[in-house]
Amino acid sequence: MPGLAVLAWMRLARVFQKVDRATADELRTWNLNTAQFDVLVRVGSSKGITQQELADRLLVTKGNISQLLDRMERLGLLQRRQDGRSKSLSLTDAGQKLYKEIVPLHEMMITQQFSVLSKEEVSQLLRLLRKLDHHT
Repeated sequence: MPGLAVLAWMRLARVFQKVDRATADELRTWNLNTAQFDVLVRVGSSKGITQQELADRLLVTKGNISQLLDRMERLGLLQRRQDGRSKSLSLTDAGQKLYKEIVPLHEMMITQQFSVLSKEEVSQLLRLLRKLDHHT
């Protein structure tokens, strides 16, 4: 019989997979994947973020972020502007429209996924996950 920590990890992975699958299905209706949604949210909520700052927050390589941003530029969702030695990012009008439409709907979907928990339980879960995150 596995130990409690292993059981907790397995349950966490199972819940993550379920929520991740539901998220991917939802995002597909807007022709986005999870990485593109992450970029949309971070650029939409951080005016003037640079490409390097975004890469640091997403924890991806410079090559990966360049390809991801290239795709989002081709979709007409964001634009890069040379700003000295760095590139600043901003959403286009289409990107801002999508941001305003998709973020509240996504938040409602995630809230629904967590609705089985009380507000206090969600806060406790967040504290515990933050503690694990900072330890690893």
